[in-house]
Order: sequence, then structure tokens, then C-alpha cells
Amino acid sequence: MTDPIFSWIEAERRRQEEGLELIASENYASPAVLRALGSVLNNKYAEGLPGRRYYGGCEYVDEVERIAQERLKLLFGAEWVNVQPHSGAQANAAVLLALLRPGERLLSFELAHGGHLTHGSPLNSSGKLYTVEHYGVRADTYLLDYDQIREKARAFRPKVLMAGASSYPRDWDWKTLRSIADEVGAFLVADIAHPAGLIAAKLLNDPLPHCHVVTSTTHKTLRGPRGGVILMGRDFDNPFGEKTPKGQLKKMSAILDSALFPGIQGGPHMHTIAAKAVAFGEALQPEFRRYSRQVIRNAQVLAQALMERGYTVLTGGTDNHIVLVDLRNKGITGRDAERGLEKAGITVNKNLIPYDPQPPLIASGIRLGTPALTTRGFTEAEFRQVAAWIDTALTHLSDDEKLAKIRNEIREFLRGYPLPYASEPVPVPGEASA
Repeated sequence: MTDPIFSWIEAERRRQEEGLELIASENYASPAVLRALGSVLNNKYAEGLPGRRYYGGCEYVDEVERIAQERLKLLFGAEWVNVQPHSGAQANAAVLLALLRPGERLLSFELAHGGHLTHGSPLNSSGKLYTVEHYGVRADTYLLDYDQIREKARAFRPKVLMAGASSYPRDWDWKTLRSIADEVGAFLVADIAHPAGLIAAKLLNDPLPHCHVVTSTTHKTLRGPRGGVILMGRDFDNPFGEKTPKGQLKKMSAILDSALFPGIQGGPHMHTIAAKAVAFGEALQPEFRRYSRQVIRNAQVLAQALMERGYTVLTGGTDNHIVLVDLRNKGITGRDAERGLEKAGITVNKNLIPYDPQPPLIASGIRLGTPALTTRGFTEAEFRQVAAWIDTALTHLSDDEKLAKIRNEIREFLRGYPLPYASEPVPVPGEASA
């Protein structure tokens, strides 16, 4: 442990421990998840699927992957899953590769309105390989208009209709989206990377009964390791083939498996799959539903507390873990807010708002999320205090002394809310292990 890299690992642990983590896509994995992630499974190559590997010595990792598969099926009520995607981006790339040929049509949620890079952004391979059109939110409400989505789908006739977001604070109407997909003969794909844990806890609308394919990450609200998954429900129908759900499910699962490997990935990361299995097991416990319910309550309280202080919260609140704040009425850019809040020990990310006049690296808003601090034990009262700190910091962005005072207050406050792994610090050169 003499490598200086461990000093930086410890510095990051302390940063996480001493500050308010409000990035919506981040969370704190449990010690059990981290233990699996750092295990000897890192050493094993296992290309292929359980029982059908291209390498020997896979009898134990086969069992690990089977457990991950079965727990994920149980968690979401899925008929088929693949737990091997290295990330949500890889899961999306594999699904699009399976369903589309280069140049075929994809209709998806506009990135600048809250969508995702991997849903057809011109900067991403999905935007380079396929012919893409986007739908967005209404300018007056910042909400999805499903009638407008239907009109766009009728005009564009996509082969894939993709739904899901990285910064949309409301729930999705999967049943209506399926009716739109069926009308135009499209596959419906849901990316639930952000709300997956809330959906698993039965607190938001479930896409599995309505979507042909569902993708997700395993961190964020699922509180597992960084990674991705692909799922299908029990009623899969191929809109471009005969309506035989069971036969189509088997056929499509084989297509999706091969699109991931060897289509876009090599060997699976077995240590990460083990950590996913641990996280899925944790999410199957009653405590996880209580946690997820608190995540939503905290987000709603945070949104209300900010609105009471004069901030513009898009859509007037939230159904999930995301609070999107438009700072234009405060005369602050998202970039300046992000930098100032970081000085105060509050980590957020600048974020475009729909129809934003600013470029992405400046932005007019910030995105806040409640999963990480809820993991630390924050409830409604603590999030009202978080709103107060945010307001004070944003009111004194040019006052470094004031921002430093807030940072110290937060550091002291968080001593009562230790990280899940705070008692197991990473050894650092020159320091005794705690």
C-alpha cells in the first residue's frame, strides 16, 4: 500500500464523507457490494453465458451470474435478463444494435430536454449510426405531451421508440407509449437508469408490462456497483413478426445476448456481476422499499423548500429523486452555481433546462438528487436544512469566507450521518489504518 494512488483514494473517501452529495446519478454502495466488487472475481475471464463459456474454470462464476440473473428477474418481475453490460451506455448500444440496422429510424427524448446521450445524440454512436428524431417537453409546462409524441411517431414512423431520461422529474406513462409504438409498428424501449430502484420498489409506473425491452444502470437509485442490465417482460411481441410471445421472447433474448457479446463487449466483469447480485439481494429486502419511499419524500420536500425561497423548480415539483432548478430568476448560471456550491461542500451538477439559452457547459440550471443523502439517513428535516444551505451559498457566491463557513457547518453536521463504509477507511501511505 505504498503506491501514492491510495492517497487519492483516501482523499476521495474523505470528500464523500465531509460533503453533501446531491448529484442525482450517484449513491453510496454498501460494504458488501464494495467487498464483492474488490474480490478475486476480477481475475476471471468468462466470455459467454453460464454453462456456455469460451473459457474453462467458470463453474463458480457461473453460479454467481445465475444468482444475479434470478435476483434481477425477481426484483422486476422480468422473464429474461442479461446482467453483463459494463454500463447503461453499453446496454443501450447493444439493444439498438439488436433492433436497428444502420440508417433505420429511432425516435427518442431530446437530450437538451432531459434525455440521454445514448438515445441518439449526434455526439454519440447512436446518433451516428441511426436516423434520429426527438420529442421534447412543452414550453409552458416542461411536461411530456403524449399527443405530440404520437403525432411525431405517425409522421416519422420509427422502428424504435425510446423513452427514459437523465433529468426529467416526473413519472412516465408506459401504457400510452406502448399504444403509440403499436400504432406505428415500433419496438418500445425504456431506459430506466435513473428511477430503477424506485420502480423496483413499486413506487413508480412499471415499464416491464408495456415495453419490449428495458435497460438500466445498477448504481443510482438501485445503490449497487456501476454497471448496466437489460430486461424483458413476459408479454414480448415483435411488431415486425408473428405474435407468438414465448417464441419471440426466446428469439429476441438470443439476439440481445449476441448483440452485447460479441457485438459490442468482450468478457464480462465477474466482480461487478457479483456486486450487482449483492445489490439486487439488498433491493429485495423490505428496508429497500422504505428507503426508496424516503428518497421520493426527500426530493419533494427539497423542491418545496427551494420554491418557498423563491427558486423556480421545473414542473413545480417531482415524482422521483430529481429536482431540476432553473436559476435564471436568480441571475445565476448553472456553472457558477455548481462552482460556488462546491466551495460550500455541496456537490451538484450544472444542467440544461428545456429551451435553455445557455450552452451545455454553462447551462441555466442545476440538477439535484436525493438518493445518496437518503442512504446516509437524511429525512425531511435534514433536507429542509440542505435547502437552507443551498440558498445561503447561492446568495453569497462571491463571499469565499461565507462559503467556507457553510462548508465547516456541513462537515460538523455530517458527523452524525456516517457513510455506510466510514468505519472502514482505505489505508494510506504514512497513516495507520483505522
